[in-house]
Amino acid sequence: MLDAFSKVVIQSDAKAAYIGGSDLTALKTFISEGNKRLDSVNYIASNASCIVSDAVSGMICENPGLIAAGGNCYTNRRMAACLRDGEIILRYVSYALLAGDSSVLEDRCLNGLKETYIALGVPTNSTARAVAIMKAAAVAFVTNTASQRKVEVAAGDCSALAAEVGTYFDKVESSI
Repeated sequence: MLDAFSKVVIQSDAKAAYIGGSDLTALKTFISEGNKRLDSVNYIASNASCIVSDAVSGMICENPGLIAAGGNCYTNRRMAACLRDGEIILRYVSYALLAGDSSVLEDRCLNGLKETYIALGVPTNSTARAVAIMKAAAVAFVTNTASQRKVEVAAGDCSALAAEVGTYFDKVESSI
């Protein structure tokens, strides 16, 4: 996993150049937006169980066959596995948001995920739908528009962070 600083250092080192110009400006922006980034990660982490359970519930409401006998969420063990997987995905999205880099998400969560789900017979369309619901909820927490869950936020516009977290969920969805 590379954070924003490590990435710039490695790129500059590969060019045998000093860090400056647009790289330095990008790092200054990353630092100045730091409190908003930390708050966003905190909002997601603090509401993780709600985000995941709402996503799984929404997925099941749209496809009730998942909890019928023989469905992929039928039995407590399968439902627990579904919730666990949602928690893992959300956790790695929050790591990526904190670092400002998706490599930890890609390397430790998404690498081989689709193949694993196919081998286990997990319906990828339902999983992708749950991820889309988690994305909407996480973006709502980042932008402080989650209904009845308002919190104190750092001053300023969080639309860039909301877009960033959205891209991480898009990576998950396209990997399933």
